[in-house]
Amino acid sequence: MYIVLKILLTALIVVAISEISRRSTIIAGIVASIPLTSLLAIIWIYFDTNDLENIKNLSGNILLMIPPSLTFFISLPLLIDIKIEFYVSVFFSVLITAFVYWLYFYILGIFGINLS
Repeated sequence: MYIVLKILLTALIVVAISEISRRSTIIAGIVASIPLTSLLAIIWIYFDTNDLENIKNLSGNILLMIPPSLTFFISLPLLIDIKIEFYVSVFFSVLITAFVYWLYFYILGIFGINLS
């Protein structure tokens, strides 16, 4: 039952952002820019384990992953602007972002930064 509660609460937040965006994309953007997924994961981990070391490591890894994740938010509007159909734009944005993640991990490896 606990897992169902976590799923419902998380889904409720995502649906709320979607509904807010129909009225105001700026307010939805503000709410969505809060790292809700990360925040929920951190809260659930703390609630489940009280493991602050795990939370600290997760927070640091999330911070390291921000630069490549921005690729999605750069490529999607650019692809839409050049009149590529929405789902195709999303698909290619995900592919581009995945490639940038791969490249990012490769570059981190060159500098001896190995994430686990």
